[in-house]
Amino acid sequence: MRSSFIRSGFAAGIAAVLGLMAVYSGARADDTDAMWDSLRRDVFGTRVVADGAGKVTLEAPYRAEDAATVPLTVRLPAEFAKDVKSLTLVIDKNPSPVVATFNYGEAAGSGERVLATRVRIDQYSNVRAIAETNDGRLFMTTKFVKASGGCSAPAGKDPEEAAKTLGKMKVTTAFKDPENAALQEAQVMIRHPNNSGLQQDQLTGLYIPPHFVEKVAVTTGGKTIFTMTGGISISENPNFRFTYQGNPADVMSVMAEDTKGNEFKGSSTPGQS
Repeated sequence: MRSSFIRSGFAAGIAAVLGLMAVYSGARADDTDAMWDSLRRDVFGTRVVADGAGKVTLEAPYRAEDAATVPLTVRLPAEFAKDVKSLTLVIDKNPSPVVATFNYGEAAGSGERVLATRVRIDQYSNVRAIAETNDGRLFMTTKFVKASGGCSAPAGKDPEEAAKTLGKMKVTTAFKDPENAALQEAQVMIRHPNNSGLQQDQLTGLYIPPHFVEKVAVTTGGKTIFTMTGGISISENPNFRFTYQGNPADVMSVMAEDTKGNEFKGSSTPGQS
């Protein structure tokens, strides 16, 4: 009798805990939905953001090894990519949720479109990739990433050392498929601390003012691949890997500007492939 009573009491306790967990999870989901609804209105107004399944693929780790350099890769299949004019990355719970918007140009290509970069994530959050088509429709894919402290993580280099290489670039191009001009690949790396404004100087304890790469423009053969407008969520030493349409032997030119008005230029080596 006593054993039966204990078992029933234990079962009731478990049920109560599970019930509380369900209520908490539901409340957390409601909070997440409310946060996105607010962000969506701020960024896209009253426009409908449709499910991007089959159109937008977002690759991100479920649990990040380093919250200050979380790798993200977005893939758009060729049939859909040819009609995409821009791509926006959003991290819901970052202090500045819009990571960057990439506006595509003629040289973005008509094949599969791939864009990879590294971002800071401040706390466990949904990460979103939203593609906008030429006719103004929006398609979104979302991933949840467990990471925290990325926006306030100390810079990897001493400020004085970082200043010596500020704005230096490495631009590389390569044949992804020699038989398909629509499937070429390139990488742009820019030396820059990309200070978020949330990091502290380890010596003074004062916050380091925000200072980051705000604009990037990439062209090849005189045609634009993409222009980017970004914020504090792009990691230190911005790194972009992407597909494009063109001859990798042509010079790829990159222009960047940071929030202090500094302008930087870089290019691939002529004849490189």
